[in-house]
Amino acid sequence: MTTTDLGAAAARLLDSCRKRGLTVATAESCTGGLVVAALTDIAGSSAVVDRGFITYSNDAKSEMLGVPPGLLAQFGAVSRETATAMAEGALDQSLADLVVAITGIAGPGGGSDEKPVGLVHFAAAKRGGRRLHHEERFGDIGRAAVRHAAAAVALAMLQDLAGGP
Repeated sequence: MTTTDLGAAAARLLDSCRKRGLTVATAESCTGGLVVAALTDIAGSSAVVDRGFITYSNDAKSEMLGVPPGLLAQFGAVSRETATAMAEGALDQSLADLVVAITGIAGPGGGSDEKPVGLVHFAAAKRGGRRLHHEERFGDIGRAAVRHAAAAVALAMLQDLAGGP
């Protein structure tokens, strides 16, 4: 997905949310704010975007989103459990109807056999509704490519929760 495609996906999401009266928040680690940036690059996004949490460190995940330190110690920052806790924390700490959380290893270093470079966990949630998890193994395709691809997946998950195009 190109930068243009990312912008188009963000525009579709904003349109869907406006039509349905939904608001969005993000909880981003490895994407460092790319998702909320794609949304807020579009004029009028303030009607939909509530806030974005950039929780790159474990301390930030705990302090801003309430992710339990014990959960981080047991499962690690890059895990289904952490992504899910980040999404729930984003719901708790925002006014948003829809949230997405992203945590992964963009590289070039930091990977292991168990958690290789390119592994990203996503969780999305709708207030009072559906919960989604997705694991993606993009591979060692380069830091920028992993982050960009992860942002695209996150926007698609939000679109799914918003009810399609």
